[in-house]
Amino acid sequence: MVLFSLVATHADIDLETVAQLSNGASEIATSALSGSPAVTGAVVLATCNRYEIYGEAPHVDDVEAARAALVSEISGLSGLNEQLVSRAFSTRTGPEVSQHLFAVSSGLDSAVVGEREIAGQVRRALINAQHEGTASAGLVRLFQAASKTAKEVGAQTALGSRGLSIVSVALDLATDLSENPDWSGKKVVLFGTGAYAGATMALLRDRGCTDISVFSSSGRAEAFVASRGGTALDAETLSPAVAAADVMIGCSGSDTRVEADELAQVRAGSPQPLIAIDLALTHDFDPEVGQLDGVELLTLESVRLAAPQEQAESLAQASGIVSGAAQAFEQEREARSVDSAIVALRRHTMSVLDAEMERVRARHGCTAAAEEVEFALRRMVKQLLHVPTVRARELAANGQQDDYVSALETLYGITVEQPAAAPQAECPVPAAGRRGTATA
Repeated sequence: MVLFSLVATHADIDLETVAQLSNGASEIATSALSGSPAVTGAVVLATCNRYEIYGEAPHVDDVEAARAALVSEISGLSGLNEQLVSRAFSTRTGPEVSQHLFAVSSGLDSAVVGEREIAGQVRRALINAQHEGTASAGLVRLFQAASKTAKEVGAQTALGSRGLSIVSVALDLATDLSENPDWSGKKVVLFGTGAYAGATMALLRDRGCTDISVFSSSGRAEAFVASRGGTALDAETLSPAVAAADVMIGCSGSDTRVEADELAQVRAGSPQPLIAIDLALTHDFDPEVGQLDGVELLTLESVRLAAPQEQAESLAQASGIVSGAAQAFEQEREARSVDSAIVALRRHTMSVLDAEMERVRARHGCTAAAEEVEFALRRMVKQLLHVPTVRARELAANGQQDDYVSALETLYGITVEQPAAAPQAECPVPAAGRRGTATA
């Protein structure tokens, strides 16, 4: 089984294209698995500045077919031309897959380097895939190792120790733009009720903001404020709240967005300026909002440009941890790849032993002499298998497992069969919905 990934991020393409590609992200894994035998597992990581699909294929020769199947599915779900979709994604295979995901999970590949939100998003991506039954055993191990690596980076380095996140940097920018930097007197309207909105609410509270109103086009605002505080808005109370707001923050990614002309009508006559912070991947606010008088628009691109650089020493230390963890993961994966060969050799050898013992029992019966012969033969077989087993692990660690399998076939005529993918167990954790749960 071979791991691969399709990656589209802020580092390579504009965020608008990332947003378009991710339309239908919640369906891509299931549709790809049902539509192509080349895809045996898939986990989707979709955030505000990246869209990545991690997959598993039966063999290295199947990766291109798996990629083509995923590109076709993404094109159909997003409405974008297949050629454009194909160009937008870079493909990683082999050690590059774990190296990249471990770096992503640890915050090394984020717009705000060192931010900790991404680690939770990686965990949720796996949970969703397990719930949908698309996470193969190899992908489960990959994502679990990525989460473990992120924890090690957080515990052993100062990376992200200032609590930086996309939201915190955005709020810092809003503070700099405000005539009054005191958040305790600001009125905020928050769009969205997902995990990202929850993190935003918590950071607003930390800054002393108490007047927070929440709107959700899906009707979840009441439940959201019941556990977090704030005031729930509906379609009738939204406009008056926006008219009186000092700040409005979008992190819902819903199909409906605040248009510039609508906001102009609502804000007509409002004496105070408005700061609009759009952190949703698919835009909660019309980009033309920033052209209105008295309105400042902050976007993900604004945040990326304003994000401070982490200290070089912390970055180097974190990168070392990531590289070491990725190398260890690949060595363990290579070692696992010869398990079938080792099992096949043991099965072959034991079958020869059992056949020989049948002849001994036929001649001597179940006597003490026969038992002594069996004991001696089994001890000898165990000793003979020790070196081939150790060598199998050593060769796998060096990427030479195919040489070992070929040797078994040449010397003993043993055909090594790869095990079928294990069925996915039901996951008791419900999958997060796509709409209303935009993430950073």
